Amino acid sequence: MTSLLPSPSDPFDQLHPGIRRWVWQQGWGDLRPVQRAAIPPIVAGGRDVIVAAQTAGGKTEAAFLPLISRVADESGGGFRLLYVSPLKALINDQFRRLDALCEALGVPVYRWHGDVSASQKQKARQRPAGVLLMTPESLEATFVRRGLEIPHLFGALDAVVIDELHAFIGAERGRQLQSLLHRLEVSVDRRITRIGLSATLGNMELAADFLRPGEAERVALVEDAASDQSLRLQLRGFARTTQAAPVQPPAAEADAEVEEDADEAVQRAMAEHLYKTLRGGRHLVFAGRRGTVEELSDLLRRICERDHVPNEFFPHHANLSRDHRAFVEERLREGPLPTTAVCTATLELGIDIGDIASVVQIGPPWSVASLRQRMGRSGRRAGHPATLRLLVAEQELRAGMSPLDTLRFDLTQAVAMVSLLLRRWVEPPRPASVDLSTLTHQTLALIAERGGVPAKFAWETLCRNGPFGLIPPPLYANLLRAMGRAEVGLIEQAADGTLLLGQAGERLVDHYDFYSVFQTSTEYRVVHSGTTLGTLPVVTPLATGMTIIFSGRRWTVMAVVDREKLIEVTPSSAGRPPSFGGGDGDLHDTVVETMQAVYAAVEVPAFLDGTAKALLAEARMAYTRYGLAGSGVIDDEGHVWLFPWVGTVKLGTLALALRARGIDANMRGVALEIIGTTKDAVVMALDAIASAPVSDSLGLAATVANRSIGKYDTFLTADLLLHSFASQRLEPAALPGIARRLLKAAPL
Repeated sequence: MTSLLPSPSDPFDQLHPGIRRWVWQQGWGDLRPVQRAAIPPIVAGGRDVIVAAQTAGGKTEAAFLPLISRVADESGGGFRLLYVSPLKALINDQFRRLDALCEALGVPVYRWHGDVSASQKQKARQRPAGVLLMTPESLEATFVRRGLEIPHLFGALDAVVIDELHAFIGAERGRQLQSLLHRLEVSVDRRITRIGLSATLGNMELAADFLRPGEAERVALVEDAASDQSLRLQLRGFARTTQAAPVQPPAAEADAEVEEDADEAVQRAMAEHLYKTLRGGRHLVFAGRRGTVEELSDLLRRICERDHVPNEFFPHHANLSRDHRAFVEERLREGPLPTTAVCTATLELGIDIGDIASVVQIGPPWSVASLRQRMGRSGRRAGHPATLRLLVAEQELRAGMSPLDTLRFDLTQAVAMVSLLLRRWVEPPRPASVDLSTLTHQTLALIAERGGVPAKFAWETLCRNGPFGLIPPPLYANLLRAMGRAEVGLIEQAADGTLLLGQAGERLVDHYDFYSVFQTSTEYRVVHSGTTLGTLPVVTPLATGMTIIFSGRRWTVMAVVDREKLIEVTPSSAGRPPSFGGGDGDLHDTVVETMQAVYAAVEVPAFLDGTAKALLAEARMAYTRYGLAGSGVIDDEGHVWLFPWVGTVKLGTLALALRARGIDANMRGVALEIIGTTKDAVVMALDAIASAPVSDSLGLAATVANRSIGKYDTFLTADLLLHSFASQRLEPAALPGIARRLLKAAPL
């Protein structure tokens, strides 16, 4: 990969005269450094390019000013530029920006996604030219439903622009996109330039390898790593108390008796703080799950009613209607009314919502990359700092608390992530893995696109030359056999060996849901004695005999019915559970290591408020009291706690390895809780892991009940599912080193 700096000559002169005239008409004083640096390699063509800059750093113009300069004087023969975005809303936003630019040069711009009318799509199909904006799913639908038209539509394609590249890397949707880009080149029988637009990542070499697998060294990098933008930052702590004084309720409730538990009280306190701090401006509040978004939005609305002022706080999440989301986005973008959107991750990516004064994060984020992306939504005007507020609640100290609760994991995680953010570190992309779910989907899509393909052609297209390079011919042959089983019926084979869609495959491909490969977060029903207790999002491995924490108590897992997403439980006698039960995402090793460094440090970060400082002091005292500075093992009243200080994937692998040796290990955040076993027994098991050969990943995967993590995993055989799960969710090679470190800290 080559890093490029601005050319000594003026790159602006390389742009098309119409582009230069348009830039002058906008009144721009100058192009940004990243925009100038991107012009020479993109105008010259012949190589792939990644343009990396912070949010609102001018990446779109950096790509399209030189790209449109290349195609402005060429018309007809098919679309010249293809823009692929992860979000329909982002496509709509970019359409507004590009249409104004392209209109001045007579270059047509088309949108193509599920919300675009059939007549507009028909117009684009009949006279393909200019710029086409699509989601990966719409591109997939075009391949599957109009495979014979691909050469007509894209035969003259000059380049593909992938926006928010970082959002695709390491995900099923990213592997689908890689496959689509390769299938596109196979269809037109030539290489097509790829331009990736991305926030700066921790490992740009992996990003380059994602953009052009196997040829990362040939990808040019245009990176605006430096930023002179200032940052205003505060982490505000809240203490959950069981008898917190209720905040004055809205007038409609003034005469009613209000009883609140600790969670309700702290949420109301947060709402009052947000109301006082944000009212009158434009802000984003990232509140996590949809339920929290709705509850917090409702609280803020009621506070506005109490004070007899217009409401300016609105929910925004994927389950709301498109019209409501568009109303909130337009109100943020256009003004002049003050507006705060309380949202999930729906407003994290680069939809243009105008000048945002500040961003609020409720609770600790699960990745530094996400926090950085969110922070970048504010401070877009020159001279205005980005403003980030984090609100984190912890349980008030009381007798009998679990070590986890006294260690203040949520607060410490937030401090660690902000510290890494200030150091400009972000999580690197995950390395490639064996994803047989997405490969199943792409095999069906390729057959549907071409009406039938030889097995050898399918393997060469998708695996040898495509994104599934880890799949050898024997494994792919096993996958095809699994898809062709009589009870599955996804594919069948003609007498000449051609792979065709089976009856079940045709039904699957004909359904509108086929075009997407990603699976929304899975909620499992928790059932006790035939009664559903509720639903629980599950992102870590489950095995029979494990304990989970749900609705404030411990439950022993009796069975997991993966296909039905059901967990059968019985009450556990293991004692009172910690309030901290883990989270909804994977923590990177570096984040967890930084958490340990936060505990061990003496200095207090300046961005903490008084309550957060007090909570951090309590966390550090607990860290010292439990001896975690010298040992990763705590023996606490019949429970053994292990702190290996590794990320979620390695921690889950260690839990399975210990369970394979009869140790009842359960994941709790960044720790393992071991129930009903002595410390000596745990140390002996660790010694066996440290001295034995690397654990068999397939053997460990076989102990996991919830192995179906991909949308099409249900069609795999048990053996194939083991391969896919083990590759994506386990790291057995790390276990001996982890065990040795724990033994060194806690010898026999």
